[in-house]
Amino acid sequence: MNWQVLSSQAEKKRFGLDPRTKLFLLITISILVVGGEVSGIMVVLKPLTALIPFALLLSIGKWRQAVSCTALFLILFLCELLILPAMGKSGFLLLFFCGLFGRLLPGVVMGYYTVSTTTVSEFIAAMERMHITQKLIIPLAVLFRFFPTVMEEYHNIGDAMRMRGIRIGGRKTSKILEYRLIPMMICSVKIGEELSAASLTRGLGAPIKRTNICRIGFHKFDVFMILYGAFMLGLKLLGSNGLL
Repeated sequence: MNWQVLSSQAEKKRFGLDPRTKLFLLITISILVVGGEVSGIMVVLKPLTALIPFALLLSIGKWRQAVSCTALFLILFLCELLILPAMGKSGFLLLFFCGLFGRLLPGVVMGYYTVSTTTVSEFIAAMERMHITQKLIIPLAVLFRFFPTVMEEYHNIGDAMRMRGIRIGGRKTSKILEYRLIPMMICSVKIGEELSAASLTRGLGAPIKRTNICRIGFHKFDVFMILYGAFMLGLKLLGSNGLL
């Protein structure tokens, strides 16, 4: 039975991406989707690049999130492409909304996929293979555990406050700031301190080299995604130089 469990886990992991590939895709999406105008070759490159994180959500079974994020991005992208040029200066608010959410959404989704599918051990192992300094690895490793822990604490505080009727639209709406946001801020500071102490206790920052039991490496899917991202970056570079 134990062998079957380990085998199924290894089979499931085979279709994942290496942490270094995820970081490369995150940087690529940030460069191609966040910056630049929607004109020329970017009219095609932006949606093709933005579909990467949405497809990766499908690969981990997040069907509803992937479909909703894809639909929202397409609506915002079409508004920025077709409606905003016709509105001129009067469409400032729509431009702000489309520019803020439409361009940041793919990067946020890719960041969510990276954090939710990468363990701290895998991330540290990948950073060490890239010969990144410990001064950068330790804060990033703490961040990898910080956001999931904060979200869990946020839901716990929300459940406790809803039991007391403190919610938007309830009888005690004015107390949301006092009873929800302030405890969240205090918990965030405390969680950061505890995670920093835990990382140092586990040997991060020690003068000797740490060992890892997790196995990482590039596979066929990693090579395909890296080549795909590099191809998109190459097309953007050619388009910026007027060659396309």
